[in-house]
Amino acid sequence: MRTFTLQLAGLAAGMAIAVPASPADHATLSARESDPRVMGWMEGFPPPADRIITQPDSNYFSFPKLRWSVCHMRELLPTEEISRGLGAPAPLRYLPDPERERASIDALHFTPLGGGAPMTWAESLEANYTDGILILHDGQVVYERYFGCLAEDGKHAAMSMTKSLTGLLAEILVAEGSLDDTALVSSIVPEIRGSAFADATVRQVMDMTTGLHYSEDYADPNADIWVYSAAASPLPKPESYTGPVGYFEYLQQVRPEGRHGEAFHYKTVNADMLGWIVSRVTGKAVTELASERLWRPMGAEQDAYIQVDGKGVPFAGGGLSAGLRDLGRLGQLLLDEGVIDGRRLFPAEVTRSIRRGGDPAKFGDAYPALRGGSYTSMWWVYPGDHGVFAARGVHGQTIYVDPAARMVIVRFASFPKPQNPLIDPTTLPAFEAVAKHLMAK
Repeated sequence: MRTFTLQLAGLAAGMAIAVPASPADHATLSARESDPRVMGWMEGFPPPADRIITQPDSNYFSFPKLRWSVCHMRELLPTEEISRGLGAPAPLRYLPDPERERASIDALHFTPLGGGAPMTWAESLEANYTDGILILHDGQVVYERYFGCLAEDGKHAAMSMTKSLTGLLAEILVAEGSLDDTALVSSIVPEIRGSAFADATVRQVMDMTTGLHYSEDYADPNADIWVYSAAASPLPKPESYTGPVGYFEYLQQVRPEGRHGEAFHYKTVNADMLGWIVSRVTGKAVTELASERLWRPMGAEQDAYIQVDGKGVPFAGGGLSAGLRDLGRLGQLLLDEGVIDGRRLFPAEVTRSIRRGGDPAKFGDAYPALRGGSYTSMWWVYPGDHGVFAARGVHGQTIYVDPAARMVIVRFASFPKPQNPLIDPTTLPAFEAVAKHLMAK
C-alpha cells in the first residue's frame, strides 16, 4: 500500500495538484543549472540509470525532474487528444524586426512587489524558471522565446489553466443558451444527488463558491486529496482498494461544508464537476468539445492532449498539455471577444462576462497580489483599471489578457515550488512593465 501512496504523490503532481517538494529540493538549483539539457535527463540509448525519469516512479514531478516532465506528460500518463483537425493552421503575424523589439523588452526594468532591487524583464524569465514565453500586441507576435525542455514544436503541461479551458467552454454554452447557469447541478447530473454538489447552482460551481468538504492538505494522510488522487489514478488499484474509481464516482461522494454562494474556495473538484456538466449537456467529452469549438476553428497548429482517469474521463481540472502559440491564439480569441480572421467562434458576451468578474467580497485575501480581484468561470480577474483576466496554473503557467494594452502574454514555466504567490511579486510588475511599454508605442 505504501508503494501505491508514493505513486499517488507523483500522480497528484502530474495532475497539476501540487505535492510539496522535499527540503532537499528547496536547496534550489538555478534555472540554468536545472535546465533538463544540462541535467541530462533521458539522454542516451539507454540513458544512464541515474538520469532516467519514468512512471510509476513517484518523484517524476519533484524538482528538478519536473523541468523535464512538464514537456513529456504523455510519456508518463494516459491522455486523450484535442484534435486540431486537418486544415492549415491560422498563421500568426510577426514584427518585421523581432530582434529589435526583443532587445527593448528584455531591457525593461521594474521593481518587484514589496520592494527589492530593480530587475529586468530578461532577469525575471530566469528567476521564474520560464520554459516558454509569448507576447502578442494588437494580434501580432512581438516576443517569443523557448528555454529548458520546450521548443517551438513542443507541448507543455498547462496545469490548472485547464480549468479556464473548461470554464470557457461552459461560458460559451451559457451565452448560447444551452446551459442554464442558475440551474441546480442535480437537475443536469442526477447521479450527483447524494453529493454536496446536488443543491449548488452551475454558476456557483463555475465561480468556485460551493460549500464543499474537501482538503488539499498534503501533510494530512487522511486529507481528501489522497482519496481524490486514488480515484483518479489510471494506475492499477491494489487488491485491497475499496474507494471510488474515476472522477465521476469521487464527485458523487463529496460532502458539504459551509453554504453555497458565500465565499470563493479554490478547489479542483469544482472543475471536474463542471467538466461533467459540460459533457452531460453537450453529449461530448471536454476534449471533443474543445476540439470542435476552439482548436479546429481557431486554426491551432498542434493537437493538444488531456490526461484521463482509469475510465478515460478527461481531467478537466488540470490535465491539459498544449503548444505555446496555440494558447496565444486562445488568449487572442478571448481578447477579440470570440472573433478570429473575421469569423465569430462564440458570442462576445463570453469575454464580457468573464471580464465583469465575480464578487470581490467573496474572493477575500487568500491571494495578496490579487487582493481586490475576483474569480469567475474558472478565470482570475485582476484588480486595476486595465481589465486584466488570466488563466493560472501551478509552477508559473499563465495566459494573461490585458484588454487596455491589447496584449496577451502566455508563459510556461517549471518554478521549483508550485505556489504562484511566490512568483507573483516578480511576474505581475514585469507584465505591467511590458503593457506600459507597448501602450507607449
